[in-house]
Amino acid sequence: MKKKRCTAVLLAAGSGSRMHSSVPKQFMDLGGRPLIWYSLETVERSAIIDDCILVTGAEDVSYVQQEIVEKYGFTKVSDITVGGGQRYESVAHALELLENRGLRTACEDGFVFIHDGARPFLTEKILEDTYAAAYAYGACVAAMPSKDTVKLADPEGYACQTPNRNSVWLVQTPQVFEARMICEAYRMLMTSLPTLERQGIEITDDAMVVETMLHRHVKLVPASYENIKVTTPEDMRIAMALLPGSLSGGQP
Repeated sequence: MKKKRCTAVLLAAGSGSRMHSSVPKQFMDLGGRPLIWYSLETVERSAIIDDCILVTGAEDVSYVQQEIVEKYGFTKVSDITVGGGQRYESVAHALELLENRGLRTACEDGFVFIHDGARPFLTEKILEDTYAAAYAYGACVAAMPSKDTVKLADPEGYACQTPNRNSVWLVQTPQVFEARMICEAYRMLMTSLPTLERQGIEITDDAMVVETMLHRHVKLVPASYENIKVTTPEDMRIAMALLPGSLSGGQP
């Protein structure tokens, strides 16, 4: 199949409040590198990804440019833009930037890979597998089947339903979409927010935007149980254990 243009949107605008750290979690040290370095390095190596839009906090733009992009030589980072207060706002900013720079020409027939900068164990295989699925289905997400039984709770905190474990998946990133599809879905989302709020609908990921706004099916693509999101101090300890060479004390 003919290779289509692929743009990565890497989200790095988190505050790190649940990490109980004054340093945003995406910049915390993991094995001698900023946590965000790992996913950026995979993007840089990948034959799938052509360029990358990095989304960060307004106060961190200069730091990211100088201490991460320039310091480590990430040539695929084409733009650094400011995120919003919510995840969906950060993605919307990146997609607006993508459209403004020429989506309707060179990027029109391509794909957008949206990835959390706090997931350091992105691999080239995950990128390849999600690209193939997006090519075939138009929309997909990295995910893994749940190993645990899942309970749904009622408002009082009692278990009220037990979904069949075979149908329960843990959703990860990247989430990959045809560029035109995800841009249209987010344009619709931003004008529908008051209605969604009245209906009590909370948007938690990009697949939900496509499902809610466009009523499109999103393919689940098996990724890796190691593709964890670092959110709490416990997650950081797990990430340290997952680093290559961690058992022998080596550095990545």
